[in-house]
Amino acid sequence: QDIGFAHQVVETLAQYAGVPVWNGLTDQWHPTQVLADLLTIQEEFGRLRGLSLAYCGDGRNNVANELLVGCAKVGMHVRIVSPEQLFPDKALQETARGIAWENGGEVTVTDQIAEGVDGAHVIYTDVWASMGEEAKIPERIELLKPYKVTRTMMGLTKRVDTIFMHCLPSFHNLETDVSRQYPDICEVEDEVFEGMRSRVFDQAENRVHTIKAVMVATIGR
Repeated sequence: QDIGFAHQVVETLAQYAGVPVWNGLTDQWHPTQVLADLLTIQEEFGRLRGLSLAYCGDGRNNVANELLVGCAKVGMHVRIVSPEQLFPDKALQETARGIAWENGGEVTVTDQIAEGVDGAHVIYTDVWASMGEEAKIPERIELLKPYKVTRTMMGLTKRVDTIFMHCLPSFHNLETDVSRQYPDICEVEDEVFEGMRSRVFDQAENRVHTIKAVMVATIGR
């Protein structure tokens, strides 16, 4: 089950394929997503270095891992705002801090919401239970309800230009079977997801452009 989702499978495939292998998403990493995210942020603010991104939610998932490293590489200040039980792997935290130090960025991991989002240019979240974790939904809801992205949380940044980002798909209303079964599963308010500061569909569009760029850069090598 989910054999294609395991990162080691992609590593093994790349080792023996003899042609470029692109990681579209694994259980550990999501590189094509962070490329689209960085392009979206660049389009919004005209720069990356020195900007702050606060990821609120499950700090151990593939998107959180990728944002830690990707934002550190471009000199952003990345913050993982999560309950302690869901903090990123400590070795990964140290790796990301080293990369950030080399590029003028910072890495912060905290369970304090107000501290974590203060001054953030970007608030980012993802679903609370990743693929294959459906049995953990009730447990995750209890852990992560305080970290739901709301209009109140957006206000805690104390910035008028903060944008909201999400890798999609998202639970933001009660129009799915899962959200009707678990009404508290929504990781973001619908008013934020559909609001003026949401850039989720820009991210989705930019996935197309950045993935094409990766293909052009690697095909034939």
